[in-house]
Amino acid sequence: MATGKISLSFLMMFVLSVVSYSAEKSVIYHIRLDSEINALAQKTVVMGLQKANEANADYIILDLDTYGGAVDAADSIRSAILRCNIPVIAFVNMQAASAGALISIACDSIYMKTGSSIGAATVVGPAGNVMPDKYQSFMRGMMRSTAEANGRDPHIAESMVDTAHVLSMTPKEAIEAGYCEGICESVREVAEKVSGNNYQIVNMKLSGSEKFVMFMMNPVLQAIFLIMIIGGIYIEFKTPGIGIPIGVAILGAILYFSPLYIQSLAQNWEILLFIIGLLLIAMELFVIPGFGICGISGITAVVVSLTFAAVDNNLVFSGDGNFNAMAVVKPFGLVIISAFVAISGSVWLVHKLYPTKTFDYVALRQSINEKEGFVGVKTGMDHLVGRTATVYNDLKPAGKVMLDGKIFEATLTFGYASKGEEVKVVRAEQGRLYCEK
Repeated sequence: MATGKISLSFLMMFVLSVVSYSAEKSVIYHIRLDSEINALAQKTVVMGLQKANEANADYIILDLDTYGGAVDAADSIRSAILRCNIPVIAFVNMQAASAGALISIACDSIYMKTGSSIGAATVVGPAGNVMPDKYQSFMRGMMRSTAEANGRDPHIAESMVDTAHVLSMTPKEAIEAGYCEGICESVREVAEKVSGNNYQIVNMKLSGSEKFVMFMMNPVLQAIFLIMIIGGIYIEFKTPGIGIPIGVAILGAILYFSPLYIQSLAQNWEILLFIIGLLLIAMELFVIPGFGICGISGITAVVVSLTFAAVDNNLVFSGDGNFNAMAVVKPFGLVIISAFVAISGSVWLVHKLYPTKTFDYVALRQSINEKEGFVGVKTGMDHLVGRTATVYNDLKPAGKVMLDGKIFEATLTFGYASKGEEVKVVRAEQGRLYCEK
């Protein structure tokens, strides 16, 4: 009987020790970053930090092997790491060059693999050429402030951007400089260094929906969506009636804003600003003659909304009230280039398709004539039909033309005509001349 009680006591103690051991395990969240530092890498790391917080992780290991990439994406990752409440450990799993060095320095501690290196953060252009000093100065400032935030020597961080004698460090050199806490050969070894033997590694995994959202945020796809938005709007405003182009623009807007909104990049005010911009452009085209403050304000609102929807507002508007222009340069450039491609392509497409029946499947083409029961009111201007008039102010499609020294209300049957262009009068109804180019 006594032996049974002793056995039961030992069994209970064993179970309690196992439960206690399991409960005290440190949760270590593992994020792998082994690609170019770009918008997708930035979104992956930011999402990983959020998931680590949701998993109540004790530590985050950022497993790095990168030769660098875009400064704006690296700055976004750096800022997210500095704001993170969970200790972030960088494991330089071979390379942390350029933007990768900036990200590593932002982490609370750094461990490096044998044969790895960190540094070489000089800013270079797409062709590999060294950028002007103002870019280097910006990068040096970020490197210094990031090093200071984690108690590291800012002068060493700054020397990594030096264009004359750029600094890269081996693990031993980094340890001597106070930039590396130790040499490890694997993520598990890093986990043991920071939490002992009682830990649990949770690898970052994306769900199917998250992978789809990340795929939709690919810069190439985002450019295509922008072209759909701008091209669809342009063709719709240039053609009578309502057709497929406006549907393409709406679809493009949904595809562009939806993943950005899900990732908390696009804010409500940016979507509202986009809608307001479209309304202002529509007023300028169809209500107010000429092109003035409404049109300029509308275009500005659309460009600003599309640009700011693609960036993290925390990076643009910092807590000290400073405006970080670098964070918006790349999205702004993408919007402008996409607009140029969209408008150029739309002009070519409209001129190519309009004379053919194919255009009837793209946009509605209205024709009001007597055979269909429409009867125009005679105005005594029939003698002007067939004459050539000069555009007095832009026809978009409505405006004014000058003929024989007199100004007439006019409407262009298709497209757009600038001031000074010549148009042909094709009919006159209700005190208005209808013209063609």
